[in-house]
Amino acid sequence: MKKLVLYILLLSAPFAVHAQFDKLKDSVVQLYGVIMTADSLKGIPAVSVVVKGRNQGTYSNDQGVFSIVVMKGDIIEFSSIGYKPITLAVPDTFRGNQYSMIQLMVADAQYLPYTIIRPRPTREQFERDFVNTKVPDDDIEIARQNTNAATRRALARSLPPSATEAASSYLKQSATKYYYQGQAPPQNIFNPLAWADFIQAWKRGDFRNNN
Repeated sequence: MKKLVLYILLLSAPFAVHAQFDKLKDSVVQLYGVIMTADSLKGIPAVSVVVKGRNQGTYSNDQGVFSIVVMKGDIIEFSSIGYKPITLAVPDTFRGNQYSMIQLMVADAQYLPYTIIRPRPTREQFERDFVNTKVPDDDIEIARQNTNAATRRALARSLPPSATEAASSYLKQSATKYYYQGQAPPQNIFNPLAWADFIQAWKRGDFRNNN
């Protein structure tokens, strides 16, 4: 008896899987259509078409045409800046796997606070305010200020040395130390080149106390 039941289950399993696959295949829908304005019937570009509850969506093209694969019974949300969002339920009673539609969207008017523009009382006051108005720097002026010599020297003093600079300084000090091994290194107090470097460093402010 147990063998007979097991045999019947094995025979019915492929039919159950096939029926489940047919049901899943029948529930998949290719949803496509056009999104248009309700007043002028013009295609709306870049409308967000999102399936609620799933990370799935698309956008309409320049003519307002869209296409997306959904399931029967899904909730579709249409949203765009300047228009009221709309939700649509895909019918789960129709037959077939394609569903076409024309979705109309209504403009959402946004009223901003009013602004009153008044002229200056006198020409002299307008000229004075115009001259004293601070104009923000553009990208070219900001780049020029960031690349001048003073800014680069200040950044060089504040930034730590790189690995290449540290290694080069260490190797130079080691070479000087080994070169004068066993004797006193020369004093550059009477060297005019060393004095010239010292004066330039003093003018640059290398010895200035940052605190």
